[in-house]
Amino acid sequence: MAIKPRTKERYQQEVVPRFLEKFGLDNPMAVPRLQKIILNIGLGEGSRDQKLLDAAVDELTAIAGQRAVVTRAKKSIANFKIREGMPVGVRVTLRGVRMWEFLDRFISIALPRVRDFKGIPATGFDGRGNYTLGLKDHLIFLELDYTKVDRSKGMNITLCTSAANDEKGHFLLASLGMPFSK
Repeated sequence: MAIKPRTKERYQQEVVPRFLEKFGLDNPMAVPRLQKIILNIGLGEGSRDQKLLDAAVDELTAIAGQRAVVTRAKKSIANFKIREGMPVGVRVTLRGVRMWEFLDRFISIALPRVRDFKGIPATGFDGRGNYTLGLKDHLIFLELDYTKVDRSKGMNITLCTSAANDEKGHFLLASLGMPFSK
C-alpha cells in the first residue's frame, strides 16, 4: 500500500471536519479540494538564449519532480522583439500525489527560507477560490544546487481549488497550513 502524503492526510482528517462545521455543510464531498498546482517561470530573454531555457527546464523539473514543458508565445509583440512561437517560459502542472508532496515541501521547507518572511499576502485570490503567488527567487527550494544555477529566476505558483469563492478558498488553504499574513 502506498503512503499517503502528509498534507492529504491532514486535509482528510482535520480540514474536512472543520470546513463542514464552519460552513454548515452536511456532505463531505461538498468541501472544496485542491485540484492542481501550476508552477511557471517566465523567461523574456529565453527566446534568444537556448542555454538559459534548458537550465530553466532542468531547474523547474528538479523542483516539481515532473518534467517541465516550454511555453511559447501565442502572439507576436514587436516592442518586446517576440515572434509567434518563440519560447517565453517553462511550466509544469502537478496533480495527485506530486501535488500534495510539493505543497508539503513548499509550506514546511521552502517558504521559511524566504528572507524576512512575514507571511504570504492574502490578496492573490482571483474571485473563484484560486490563489497565485509570485516568488522573486526560486533558490528557496532545496532541490536546486546553488553551484549549478547561473542566476536567480522569478517564479509563479498557482493553487487551483474547487472552492466557489475566495472566502472558502482562503479557509481551505489556511487550514492546510499556508502562512497568510495578518
